[in-house]
Amino acid sequence: MSDLGSDDELDAETIVAVLNAFGVRYVVIGAFAAQLQGAPIPRTRDIDVTPSSDAANLKKLSAALRELQARIRTLDVPEGLPFDHDGTSLARARAWNLTTPHGEFDICFVPTGTQGYDDLARRAHIVESHGESVPVADLDDVIRSKEAAGRPKDILHLPILIQTARQRRIGRDRDAGLDIGF
Repeated sequence: MSDLGSDDELDAETIVAVLNAFGVRYVVIGAFAAQLQGAPIPRTRDIDVTPSSDAANLKKLSAALRELQARIRTLDVPEGLPFDHDGTSLARARAWNLTTPHGEFDICFVPTGTQGYDDLARRAHIVESHGESVPVADLDDVIRSKEAAGRPKDILHLPILIQTARQRRIGRDRDAGLDIGF
């Protein structure tokens, strides 16, 4: 079982629980998805998700954001800026950088190197943590996105992510009884 964990700044368990309670269809992406799959990279300060962009799901996402007391994250206003939203207005942006009383929470509809929710959901895995089912992007999709983004911090973590993905594939092959040539 992986650990959603909580530190002083991020209570991902609560964020995920609220998304699940409202029936939001989403995939956790980025460093947090990698961590939930065992990648030994430094703890992240936020949780990133890619939600389905259909109208019904965006309506649920808007309701969940209200429950989470989400505000627009800005350096000048630590508690964030209030924003009025509904499903339609959420769809007008490619990404939302938010803050909540539970920590930083980013929404990205089409992460770099992907085609969005449907692309990521095809290979996503469900990780159970603290009684919550958490859909997480496959490590190969996390790697694909981080390679495409090319940010220095992403490039720094790529060798660790690639090694973790390789180890997970070997473990799955062994569990399936496949000959992996060792």
